[in-house]
Amino acid sequence: MSDDLYRLVYYSHNAVTGDADTVATAITSILAKSQVNNQRVGVTGALMFNSGCFAQVLEGPRSAVEEVFERIQQDDRHGDVSLLAFDPVPTRAFEDWSMGFVGASIGDAARYGVLVDSSGFDPARMDGDALFETLRGLAMEEEHVEH
Repeated sequence: MSDDLYRLVYYSHNAVTGDADTVATAITSILAKSQVNNQRVGVTGALMFNSGCFAQVLEGPRSAVEEVFERIQQDDRHGDVSLLAFDPVPTRAFEDWSMGFVGASIGDAARYGVLVDSSGFDPARMDGDALFETLRGLAMEEEHVEH
């Protein structure tokens, strides 16, 4: 088994029921737990939530990325988990992100508007490269705002 660097891109549908506060609490919980778990196994990446869908990029050693993705597939908060890409990569795009959450700012909402308009934010109509580039762009904006 190879532990070379891999990148995985997937989306899933939100399976959390309840009002907006319940969903927000669930997202906060997913983010906090994934940050702890991912840091422990050397996985980095970014998570986005929009229009009832999660989109996520995971990067790290192949076995660790596979383990994290297996947990996600078994998590009741994710429905219809769909793998878009799983490929070896030479470097990480999210080097310093144990699991960053992107897409919460007004600027991100404007960017999502383009994404939603072009795809109806139907991730099934997107490919792994397009979703990866969207998350990477949002992450770079987040880093620019923080620094």
